[in-house]
Amino acid sequence: MMDTNLQQAKETLEENGYLKLSTPESMDFAAEIKKLKKEKNAVILAHYYQEPEIQDIADFVGDSLALSYKAAEVDADIIVFAGVHFMAETAKILNPSKKVILPDLNAGCSLSESCEAKDLKAFKEKHPDHIVITYVNTSAEVKALSDLCCTSSNAKKIVDSVPLDQPIIFAPDKNLGAWIQKETGREMLLWDGACIVHEAFSIDKLLKTFEINPKAKIIAHPESEAHILKTAEYIGSTSGLINYVKNNEANQFIVATEAGILHEMQKEVPDKELIPAPAQEDNSCACSECPYMKMNTMQKLYLCMKHELPEIHVSKEIQQKALVPIQRMLEISSR
Repeated sequence: MMDTNLQQAKETLEENGYLKLSTPESMDFAAEIKKLKKEKNAVILAHYYQEPEIQDIADFVGDSLALSYKAAEVDADIIVFAGVHFMAETAKILNPSKKVILPDLNAGCSLSESCEAKDLKAFKEKHPDHIVITYVNTSAEVKALSDLCCTSSNAKKIVDSVPLDQPIIFAPDKNLGAWIQKETGREMLLWDGACIVHEAFSIDKLLKTFEINPKAKIIAHPESEAHILKTAEYIGSTSGLINYVKNNEANQFIVATEAGILHEMQKEVPDKELIPAPAQEDNSCACSECPYMKMNTMQKLYLCMKHELPEIHVSKEIQQKALVPIQRMLEISSR
């Protein structure tokens, strides 16, 4: 169910006809975006899963943890978040005095949508002795109900920071939660949510790809299903995967995460071969892509910056409550 602020923002956009605005076919979006960045004192933060052109023009590209740190320290007047809605919300929570805009307000997240605040609140009431750790792929309202937040980069460290006798609810990604349980030996109550991108990999096609490329190292994101993770030489966050490929002596890797990471990864290791793990369904690249991340385009990025819309709004009450678990996460991660 869509929160009130998001619904109001969408209605405003529909009234303005913002998303129907056209641009000249010959427009050099990169050049125009650079001009707007300077004119408006704006900074562009982009996730690794964005299309290559957006990554290339961004001021900073990173995973959820790195983007959180960056959002907290941005000194520009406008934060343009090239990612999905919960990421832009997190930037607004961390830097409430800044204007935060998102190229496409419909860029959501299957994980976030699997865990609504009202449902988590009811679940908490059934388990009052548990603390709640939520993955950052959640709405501001869900974060406001949480004791700690985490990303795939720091989930183990966050869970390890909790006393052994303290029971934990981990939401919303059951695959990440199961992997963390295995890594830490902690039993946690896992929310039944999953990422549509990381559950799209085909184990049969993956093994076939490995048969064809037997010297390749299989690396995977921990949001993937257990049978995919069992095949991996290394399991880690998007930044972790990039660092592993950079530092490993192998020359060939099969990468089981959203295919957008291959752009930055290939720039870091131009002489190595990167093979996207195959998805269950055939598509244009035979890999797994996030339909929400790919909703952002250079045209939408340009229009977003030109009109400073759509803007992300978070109520003061929710912002203050959601800030607590995010700040706790950042403090623990920096130790």
